[in-house]
Amino acid sequence: MYERIMILIMALILDLVFGDPHNWFHPVMAMGRAIEWLEKALRKIFKISDEPEEDKTKKRIAGGILVLIMLVVFTVIPLVILNISKMFGETISWAISAFLAYQMIAMKQLKKESMKVYDALKKRDIKGAREAVSMIVGRDTKRLNESGIVKATVETVAENASDGVVAPLLFMMVFGVAGGWFYKAVNTMDSMIGYKNDKYRYFGTCAARLDDVLNFIPARVTALFMVIAALFLNLNWKNAFKIWMRDAKKSTSPNSGQTEAVMAGALGVTLLGDAWYFGKLVKKPEIGDKLREVVPEDIETANRVMYLSVFMIYIVGIIVMRAVMYRFGWV
Repeated sequence: MYERIMILIMALILDLVFGDPHNWFHPVMAMGRAIEWLEKALRKIFKISDEPEEDKTKKRIAGGILVLIMLVVFTVIPLVILNISKMFGETISWAISAFLAYQMIAMKQLKKESMKVYDALKKRDIKGAREAVSMIVGRDTKRLNESGIVKATVETVAENASDGVVAPLLFMMVFGVAGGWFYKAVNTMDSMIGYKNDKYRYFGTCAARLDDVLNFIPARVTALFMVIAALFLNLNWKNAFKIWMRDAKKSTSPNSGQTEAVMAGALGVTLLGDAWYFGKLVKKPEIGDKLREVVPEDIETANRVMYLSVFMIYIVGIIVMRAVMYRFGWV
């Protein structure tokens, strides 16, 4: 347990220093390529029709097999690497463990990409801002005005504070580095095939449902600490809590709505609402109360909320892990 604590601290430091360098190979890239290859292979093996409402059972079975293969492969990989690393001594083993853990955390990268949107908006470069936000959201961005761009960016910071940082962290706290890889494989599958469109409505069912289950606790833990962060940052924490309790369930996702509602309340703005996906307008209810208009600076504020929330969760998580060590005599 002590080793796990130190590894997670080192992983956070690595993320704060390096982020996700573009010239480094990243496990999530491998996960994405594996998903693409498996999808093509399974659709061919099961002879799945391209018609949306045909072969529903085949699509669900093939999608379930894809999930199973991905989870086995990307849980075994870190376990094998970690076991081999132990042959080279404790220092090498810890270093490799920290590196594998660090690759599951995306806090600095999330801030970096979201601030590209902010920088473009400050230069009045709407086209550049649309291009920048298209890199971190799944919706169509060509129709977005400045307000829509800011909202989309704030929403993705709020959602990914849980999906991209807190959730893998909590899984690694409980299950070790392999737990973080297990979670990230599920989250990557959801982001690629977990859509409710004609192509993935049935094929992506298993991935989407599993992602909902795994994110249930992390999303709510993140939302709670975001409320506390809002208090320390002199934001409207009372409104953040009120909107969280009132609007979290308005989102089509049982989890992303938690952190998005808190962020909307803390900033005093509305988020979500109708959006275009794959050329189709998707109707969504707004969350939050429009106490003011959104401004580009809300992107900066959203990142501060994310950072402080994550740091507090790290500290509390380490305290809990130490308490468990003392309780069971693991020290």
